[in-house]
Formats: sequence, structure tokens, C-alpha cells
Amino acid sequence: MEQFELQKIVEEVSLEYFNKPFRHKATFNNRLRTTGGRYLLRSHNIELNPKYYQERGIDELVGIIKHELCHYHLHLEGRGYQHRDRDFRELLKEVDAPRFCKPLDSVKKRRITKQYLYTCKSCGLGYVRKRRVDTNRYVCGKCSGKLVEVK
Repeated sequence: MEQFELQKIVEEVSLEYFNKPFRHKATFNNRLRTTGGRYLLRSHNIELNPKYYQERGIDELVGIIKHELCHYHLHLEGRGYQHRDRDFRELLKEVDAPRFCKPLDSVKKRRITKQYLYTCKSCGLGYVRKRRVDTNRYVCGKCSGKLVEVK
């Protein structure tokens, strides 16, 4: 999708759902990783994550655009535009915009973390940890026995 197409879609969504024009710039930002988009307070521009369009399609992109336009229009009107504000939450429901965007499949794959399993030699109590434990330094919390890593 080209820049002018994105700008046109944002302007159309603004008129259709909010009955107000969008008078600033909407762009794709490839550096966005953990969010679908963001509204810039100083410039009033909207940046969108192109990966959401590529992986999830136009429907998800329109949902993100509606969310960012809620921030935009409320901020320009001087009303509560932050996620915690009642005005923002009510406007989200009114225009059927998502409060949070779904995680990308490409990001989900990276989140798998290794788990380490340790057991006590004395009492057999098991410990599951995300980080490696120095078994020479740490002991069982129940009986002070020696910990052994289970492969």
C-alpha cells in the first residue's frame, strides 16, 4: 500500500465513523514493533505499523486507524484522550474500535522462553525458573537441601 492510499483510507474512516475531517498526515512506520500505531501529540500525525496490514489485512488496519483517530479527535477537542480516560473508552465503544491490537504471529514466535527445572536432592521439591540458578550458591527453600537441574 502506498502513502497516498493510506492517507485516503484514514481520511475516509475519519469522516465515516467520526463525522470529522482528518487534517494531518498518516504514515507507515517500519520501526514500530510492539504496537499497531501511535498518535503523535505535537504534530497530530498518526503512524501505523505496516506489519499489521501485511499479516492481518485491511480490517485489522482499519481497527487500528479507528483507535488512533479516537486519540486524535479527543485530543484536538481538549477531552480525555488517554487509554485510562472515560471519554476515550466511550468513544472506542461508540465507533467499535479495539482497545488493544492482537499480537502479530511473527512476534508471538519470538516470545517462547526456555524454562529450567530444578529438584531438591533431599525432599524432592521441584522448582521451575525462567532464569538459570547457580546450584552451588542456592539451596532448597523448604529443607536447605542441594538443588539439581533436571535435563
